Amino acid sequence: MNRRAFITLPGGAAAWPRAAWTQQPALPVIGYLSGRSPEAEAPIVAAVRRGLQEIGYLAGQNIAIEFRFSDGQDDQLPALAADLVGRRVTVLVATDRPSALAAKAATATIPIVFASGADAVEIGLVASLNRPGGKATGVNVFTTELGPKRLELLRRVAPKAGTIAFTVNPNATTSGRQVNELQTAAAALGQQILVLNAGNEQEINEAFATIVERRVAAVLYGAAVFFQVRQDQLIALAARHSIPAMYEWREFVTAGGLMSYSTNRAEAFRQVGIYTGRDACSRARIRLTLPVMQSIRFEFVINLKTAKALGIKLSDDLLSLADEVIE
Repeated sequence: MNRRAFITLPGGAAAWPRAAWTQQPALPVIGYLSGRSPEAEAPIVAAVRRGLQEIGYLAGQNIAIEFRFSDGQDDQLPALAADLVGRRVTVLVATDRPSALAAKAATATIPIVFASGADAVEIGLVASLNRPGGKATGVNVFTTELGPKRLELLRRVAPKAGTIAFTVNPNATTSGRQVNELQTAAAALGQQILVLNAGNEQEINEAFATIVERRVAAVLYGAAVFFQVRQDQLIALAARHSIPAMYEWREFVTAGGLMSYSTNRAEAFRQVGIYTGRDACSRARIRLTLPVMQSIRFEFVINLKTAKALGIKLSDDLLSLADEVIE
């Protein structure tokens, strides 16, 4: 018998203990939106939870979290964002650029805490970094801008490399800029670059077939949420064909990839959790004085075991640059 039926019975309300039928405040609900898969998002979720916990919020105790993942399919994000808005979540957390844009398009009233690898002002998420305005704030995570630095580090693995492949997801709006920046950097270094497109599983296989056919010396992957979803496929292809590869995030390297250079993602998303808990879960609304933060810590990670399996001798100078060497 449900509560509504019971209290309409004669004498029912009087007989039922007050503590049992007094409505308790509902937990604040975080609507969590990501363009990744649950597996690829796991380290990010852990970092967001750490930030929440630091200021006293634990899922299932004093907050609830509703997760939505698009598994690398950006066209699904608007519907997923609309679903979370329809559930009247307290705050939307969007952990990549496409998700942040989908969240902003879905609501003008629910606060949004985002992380974006693109300039938040340039893509229209906020009015300015210091005074975001509206209902959104978060963390700018440097990703797309790091292609030239990744190329520089990859060349130190194969300094006499004839051609390095730069593989990008053509469906990502930042890919054109990434290609232009990398070509400019490659020209300054006198490095030959082969640009390859890979926007789905089959195209990844086709791109790698071209890499093998053209005897490419190494491969650099552009910044793309889709590549994070296809992490295992990328690492397996590089291992199968003994091709040194540079990836966007540390998680590729801990899973068996050779190298990565990136923002310290754990720290950036910990801050997303802090922002979410401080101003949204407290039932206040995001204050316009909360600035968009810039990620300032970077990490270069090398998997020494993978290097040995590829038959690559890494110089002591290169190893000394690494923030983490996995053995």
